[in-house]
Amino acid sequence: MPFRRFLALAPVVLAIPLLAAAAPPRLAPVPVTDATSIVAAVNGDVISHGDVEERARLFALSAGLAPTREVMDRLSAHVIRELIDEKLRLQEMQKRKIVVSDKDIASAIRLVEQRNGMQPGALRLKLASAGIDMRTMIDQVRVQIGWTRVLRDQLGSLVEPSATDIADQQRLLKEQTGQPEYRVGEIFLPVSNPAQDGEVKSLADTIIQQLRGGAAFAVVAAQFSQSQTALEGGDLGWVQPVQLDPEVARVVAQMPDGAVANPIRVPGGYVIATMRGKRLIGSDPATILTVREAFLPFSTRLDPQNPTEQQKQTLEHARQLATTIHSCDEMEAANKAAGSAHPSDPGEVRLEGVNPPAFRALLASLPDGKPSQPLVALDGISLVVICKRETKNLAFENKDDIVNRIVGERAELASQQLLRDLQRRAAIEMRPGNS
Repeated sequence: MPFRRFLALAPVVLAIPLLAAAAPPRLAPVPVTDATSIVAAVNGDVISHGDVEERARLFALSAGLAPTREVMDRLSAHVIRELIDEKLRLQEMQKRKIVVSDKDIASAIRLVEQRNGMQPGALRLKLASAGIDMRTMIDQVRVQIGWTRVLRDQLGSLVEPSATDIADQQRLLKEQTGQPEYRVGEIFLPVSNPAQDGEVKSLADTIIQQLRGGAAFAVVAAQFSQSQTALEGGDLGWVQPVQLDPEVARVVAQMPDGAVANPIRVPGGYVIATMRGKRLIGSDPATILTVREAFLPFSTRLDPQNPTEQQKQTLEHARQLATTIHSCDEMEAANKAAGSAHPSDPGEVRLEGVNPPAFRALLASLPDGKPSQPLVALDGISLVVICKRETKNLAFENKDDIVNRIVGERAELASQQLLRDLQRRAAIEMRPGNS
């Protein structure tokens, strides 16, 4: 994985996967008769085999799974349930006359491309190379944006916490100074029918295997999690044990940093949790880096055993830059001269949260204002320079953090309640052979 992605600390805004540089093998197209046959009908709106196939491909790609027939079949039940819920959300959007414009969707997709260092249109090409129709992504994004607006409409004035709500949270935090809190990521897989328990548990085991094998948690959460935190890559932020389900809190308290827990059974489904950090309330010293990067792209993917002439020349150019750049402004200029394939400024970087450890050690030892040696990835070479480093105490949530957490909790509760209500009232017809 290119090192620049370790600097991308901004949260996931929408459930859109960061695609691997190399496309996975394509499956043969589904025969038209299979693709158009109906899997389920939701209040009269149909879900076809083609819909399920396309979304399963997207899920497999997000989790780093090869889209074999066995994998696709294993994902199909989960995909069908998600598509049913997606139909219910879309119908509620239509009932409330909530419209998500093509411009809204294009802006959201472009934002994801920018945050993942992709050129405009690159996401469409990546999906196409994996045999996935861009419409599958667009449909998903449309509902995600629209459902957020439904929840805003549902909550009305209750969505915004009052000054008293904020003050109460600030007081509680001060009273808990010295107590542990955790930075937790979650993937929630619902079990709406007890008969599905084993199937959902099996899916959770598969996801955990991929996460422990290196799949990005935020990307997988964005596709698989049925919690509103999926919009933030599964990130719960800093939470105290009392804010978690008791069983999740028990497991989290024993987890080392970076660990991914086994499936945790909670009311309503399974939680997959990862530990992103631990601290004591009131004490969280952090080293914050201001960084600039220059990325020199390869014209073709690197074969380490057989580099092309262009790749050799790019490496030589990077070595020259490493001896001539002496400031962040010069690094920005070098990135611009190389075509600005990726943003030069990744935003503030917390040193303690940088992964992998080898890259964290490189940044820790790199003198301010001095470029790193060329860092070679499969699609190009990066140079990085540290402009400034500061020590800050990040222990207490500021007002904006508290507001965002309260709004998120209210939106999550409203989402669960409204979806359950829609499921109860819906006429859902499953065609024979589908579950």
